[in-house]
Amino acid sequence: MHCPFCRHTDSRVVDSRTSDDGSCIRRRRQCPECNRRFTTLETASLSVIKRSGASEPFSRSKVVVGVRKACQGRPVSEDQLALLAQKVEETIRAQGNAEIDAHEIGMAILGPLRELDEVAYLRFASVYQAFDGLEDFESAITLLRAEREATGTEPDIASTPGT
Repeated sequence: MHCPFCRHTDSRVVDSRTSDDGSCIRRRRQCPECNRRFTTLETASLSVIKRSGASEPFSRSKVVVGVRKACQGRPVSEDQLALLAQKVEETIRAQGNAEIDAHEIGMAILGPLRELDEVAYLRFASVYQAFDGLEDFESAITLLRAEREATGTEPDIASTPGT
């Protein structure tokens, strides 16, 4: 790491701390030449490969924007959307790949979104699982009902129709 003040080619790490919910390391460094201190932030890069073949950095905000559309008119807060985006990023980073297909990100969103709001889940799934007609919606709803009965949980009052 070059010193930003004197451009010396070496520096000594004085302190290291994690920041931004553990996805980033903040290092305090000192230059042995000029003795000035500076801070660096280190993150592992995660690239998204789009359908066109283009690559771009992963963005939590893009996850939030996509999920917000599915949650339109639903009782879902911005904090819940931010937490969902964080869960998705953690899931993707846990796979250990530096590059991930955009479609895989959409699929990684489905689990946390189903827990958050079943209606938003169905909206989102209809795009990412390429629903072709009513039969696809019916089978997804049947699956949701079967999972609910298996776990013995009732849906949130906010997500039941007619409330």
